[in-house]
Amino acid sequence: MNLGMPTLIEVETVAETAALCAELGLSFVELNTNFPLHQPHLLDADQLNELAQRYGIFYTIHLNDEMAIAEFNPAVSGGYRMAVAQTIDVAKKIGAKKLNMHLSDGAKYTMPDRVVLFYDAYRDEYLRQISSFRDFCEQQIGDSGIVICIENTNGFRNFQRAALEILLESPVFALTLDIGHNYCADRVDEVFYFYNRTRLTHMHMHDAKNGKNDHLALGEGELDLPFFVKLAQECDCTVVLETKTVEGLKKSAQWVKNTGLL
Repeated sequence: MNLGMPTLIEVETVAETAALCAELGLSFVELNTNFPLHQPHLLDADQLNELAQRYGIFYTIHLNDEMAIAEFNPAVSGGYRMAVAQTIDVAKKIGAKKLNMHLSDGAKYTMPDRVVLFYDAYRDEYLRQISSFRDFCEQQIGDSGIVICIENTNGFRNFQRAALEILLESPVFALTLDIGHNYCADRVDEVFYFYNRTRLTHMHMHDAKNGKNDHLALGEGELDLPFFVKLAQECDCTVVLETKTVEGLKKSAQWVKNTGLL
């Protein structure tokens, strides 16, 4: 099991991020394509490899949060799929073996008495798009050993559970468990994750409290951290200490050292 850090908005460059990672005794950086400078066409593989060698670290990559790879318009879904392909290409060049991805809720249709999600209303077409995306990723990844780890956010909806079943038919897909998101969503995804624990390979670890304040430093919330540490160890997960500030990251790294749990 290896511990890593997220990309932080307070840290401007990849070089500074890599240096901070090494300073805190962490093993990897999760690059994040939500950030303008982390777009696949802008990432410098040679620089990233040099930094990895200099500091003894490696990389994972967080795909854009709004990865609408199942949109019904092929021009839209195709653009997102091309972004995934570009990221896979970068991952191959820098030895990043895990990509982290959210499942988009898609567009919504607001009625007087309820909100309808288009992916749910047109589930068959949505799932056809998911199957197509799975096959596309298999072709792009090939025998590189890269896996795309699907992360829980606000609790998977039924149509997303069905999508996960399709994606997990392929060895190029796996799971990310975000323990803070899980807590804030009333732990609705836990049974699914425990049932599919053999596919759990990545974890976002941060604390939370009051059912809503997630991304806190470890030890500042009310999660059963030893339980999830044990799960991460049993599944040999890579674990991102996913706070949103440098201060929070340093507190989490210190918590790790003080408790000796990780």
